[in-house]
Amino acid sequence: MYYGKEKALALNILSGSSDVENLSDVGFLTQAGYLTIKRIQDTTAYVDYPNLEVRTAMAQLYLEQMLRGRTVEQIGAGNIAYHLANENAESVYHNLNHFLRGIDYRAYKEFKESSIQSFIQIYCAGAGLRARTEVHNNKGRSDLEVSSGFRHWVFDFKLVKDDESPEKKLREAEIQMKERSYGLSEAHLEIKGMALVFSLKDREFVKWAEIL
Repeated sequence: MYYGKEKALALNILSGSSDVENLSDVGFLTQAGYLTIKRIQDTTAYVDYPNLEVRTAMAQLYLEQMLRGRTVEQIGAGNIAYHLANENAESVYHNLNHFLRGIDYRAYKEFKESSIQSFIQIYCAGAGLRARTEVHNNKGRSDLEVSSGFRHWVFDFKLVKDDESPEKKLREAEIQMKERSYGLSEAHLEIKGMALVFSLKDREFVKWAEIL
């Protein structure tokens, strides 16, 4: 899952004409204008989406692949922007699980906490929200932050295997979020913190807590 990550390609790919058939996907999207250069280091160009409109459109394409052509409404997930702006943490928890159950997991062999970050980021971005992963402050970095309406949500995700305790993982996430004061850069909004534990066996979140 590379949606939310800065992408790199050799600078010489952009300096002249290239054979389209031999271009990488990143090279093609850059030459087509869907990615733009953010910085250059030596002979490497680092590219990302140029604006929110393109970011949203690309997220919707990712969603189409992840959900095997279905919409979020068809899998029962609904509009995540509405839920984040208006509903409580429990409602958000259930809505995220509806979304996760609709994903075609056969396409994702290696599963990590970063996979969860990417899935939820794409879901939020597809609804037109600016969702950022690994947001830094002076105490650490949050897994995912996203604003909707007058709220700013900060998420911490933990992944639990068969022999691990979901309750222990949830406590770890709660302590981490409280100690590191995530989301304070958006103090003009209502800060909503949420810790979630994803089960590899069940392929959904099995524990959650709101961090006040």
